[in-house]
Amino acid sequence: MNTKTFAALLASILLASCSSTKNTKNDLATSLPITTSINLAGIDNDKAPVTIDPGRFTVETVTYRLPKVIQGTYSVSDFGKYIDDFKAIDYQGNDLPVNKVDTNTWSISNAKQLDKITYWVNDTYDTEVEGGIGKDTPFSPSGTNIEPDNYVLNLHGFIGYFDSLKNNQYKLDVTASTDFKRTSALQNVGSKTSEDGKNITTSYFATRYFDITDNPMMYGNLDVEEFKVGDIKIVLSVYSPNKIHSAKSLKETVFKMMQAQKTYLGDINTTPRYDIYLYLSEGDEDSPKGYGALEHHTSTVVVLPESMPEDALAESMTDVVSHEFFHIVTPLSVHSEDVHYFDYNNPTFSKHLWMYEGVTEYFATLFQVDQGLVKEADFYNKIMSKIQQSKQMNDAMSFTIMSENVLKAPYKDEYLNVYQKGALIGMCIDILMREESNGNRGILSLMKELSNKYGKNKPFEDDKLIDEIVAMTYPSLREFFDTHVIGDIPIDYNVFFEKVGLEIGEGRVEANYILMDGIPIVSADPQKGTIFFTDMALKNSFWEEQGIQANDVIKSVGGEALTLQNANDVLQKVFMWKPGKDIELTLERSGEEIVIKTTTTQGYVAGKTIIEKADVTDAQKALREAWLKG
Repeated sequence: MNTKTFAALLASILLASCSSTKNTKNDLATSLPITTSINLAGIDNDKAPVTIDPGRFTVETVTYRLPKVIQGTYSVSDFGKYIDDFKAIDYQGNDLPVNKVDTNTWSISNAKQLDKITYWVNDTYDTEVEGGIGKDTPFSPSGTNIEPDNYVLNLHGFIGYFDSLKNNQYKLDVTASTDFKRTSALQNVGSKTSEDGKNITTSYFATRYFDITDNPMMYGNLDVEEFKVGDIKIVLSVYSPNKIHSAKSLKETVFKMMQAQKTYLGDINTTPRYDIYLYLSEGDEDSPKGYGALEHHTSTVVVLPESMPEDALAESMTDVVSHEFFHIVTPLSVHSEDVHYFDYNNPTFSKHLWMYEGVTEYFATLFQVDQGLVKEADFYNKIMSKIQQSKQMNDAMSFTIMSENVLKAPYKDEYLNVYQKGALIGMCIDILMREESNGNRGILSLMKELSNKYGKNKPFEDDKLIDEIVAMTYPSLREFFDTHVIGDIPIDYNVFFEKVGLEIGEGRVEANYILMDGIPIVSADPQKGTIFFTDMALKNSFWEEQGIQANDVIKSVGGEALTLQNANDVLQKVFMWKPGKDIELTLERSGEEIVIKTTTTQGYVAGKTIIEKADVTDAQKALREAWLKG
């Protein structure tokens, strides 16, 4: 999916977390906009009433759908299953015959008499289970929230389409309390206050159904900051239920990040406005648990834990939001016909997730060292982490075959590798191009050239992209694609590091307090309901210094009891620890209670790391400088 996933710790903690339509016959007698409405003032039992007025049909039977799959995600969401009490009503106010064809599809008879459709929408956040993804619920940033003080309106969860009318214009009316703040990049065409002054109906305009799905909204008790980055207006909307964080507190982080991104991208500038919608989850039973983000052409929806400390939240926003913003390059400006003519209920997928997600993730990692936001050692650590995590997945699988079949087994289980090996593929292409051009060209210049050739309104032919890239660049890329992207031969990264005077060697690597090589250093005993340190914890110098032993049961962290039920939330807090934090753990070892009360220091593990070669040449150093600093 076009998201990064900040997944549950006990399963695995990963920082992973991307259309227009073909012309069709118009079944309307007129081409007036399809009028739709969402009444947030009429919520009943966490359900929102929706009305669809399509105008007058000239055929006997029409089909209405909610999306099965949405762009930017590579899993089934089935938004139709959140629809209740679906009714088709004629001009006399009578119900028309409706046949529910499948989870997301309704067939309406006597359509010439159809006046409107009405139904109720349940939100998706209430249905999520631990992990928040891959559990038959939409990934949280693509989902919906209906609560008294906050509404996450990913409109594909509320508004559907008629098969033949996806190119029709839409008018959307959203009614909500006058007390609410409301943010949306959709064109606002007016508003009206109710007679009692309690509610405001805001009207929006969309040129086609794609624009409905591509423009999320957020309503409620929000904190909003607007500012400029160059000539781009940034609108940052934050919902923090306990007011722990605010748009104001995050403004400087977002500004610094996006200023650096804009400088890095140079003349790539496809939008005058960019919206960031941040929902901070309390982490309780009814809160979203799929942490990460989903990109749109001019916005992104982000879901992260509210419990994150300010510095950890700033770091996550930099990693997650920068990834989504870089999607303005691909697939938003460079994409295949599968993306351009996306079918929400029977989608086909491009072979090039290595580019859509991988190159995007690579940009989000590389720009930070290019623009001086992180040190070179931190960049190398991130690259090494991606190498190690990619090796934990199927490293001998064709990336193009996996991409094209991403919804099917066994390929769907390898999807998260787009953020690991996909990014590394981008890195290898970058280094190859730098070598071939004496440092003058890289993958960013390639993406700019592709963007100029195609752009958001012209898709490329999926099967011809690699041939085009090779023709635009160098024969060495042909061998690389055939061997490691189309082919299934694992990449020897030292071959590429050697070109820039680096190598993978043994050394001391900074360690997280709960992960080692992406794997938790704790495990659980479901029978006893306990969570304990594994022997992996002894390899972390910080825990070794605290006298930790394998099988020590963790009873509490910071005075909070640790259980199987709250482990994901509590251990995520441990994941976010930084050196200099005062901590207290209560352990149980062979029936004896042990209390550890200390201040965290940086822990290290012995492991693989990226280091400079002993015999590095000036030419290798120069190529490395061109690679890292453009």
